[in-house]
Amino acid sequence: MQTELKNKIEQALDTVRPFLKMDGGNVELLNIDDNNVVTLKLLGACSGCEMSHMTMKAGIEEAIKKVLPEITSVVAVD
Repeated sequence: MQTELKNKIEQALDTVRPFLKMDGGNVELLNIDDNNVVTLKLLGACSGCEMSHMTMKAGIEEAIKKVLPEITSVVAVD
């Protein structure tokens, strides 16, 4: 992973982590591929939550794209 991109994504994730942690969850950055697709892993309560798709799109992806508009997609893996 490119260090500068990784750092910016981590900063974006840090803006949503307090909300995830309030519900017993967290998020981990796994990869940024050559097509600017970010792969994340939802942790704790977030991993099994039925609202996790909304959390990904409305919260996490939005926060990342706000900082890095060149990111094409944000996906979560189990």
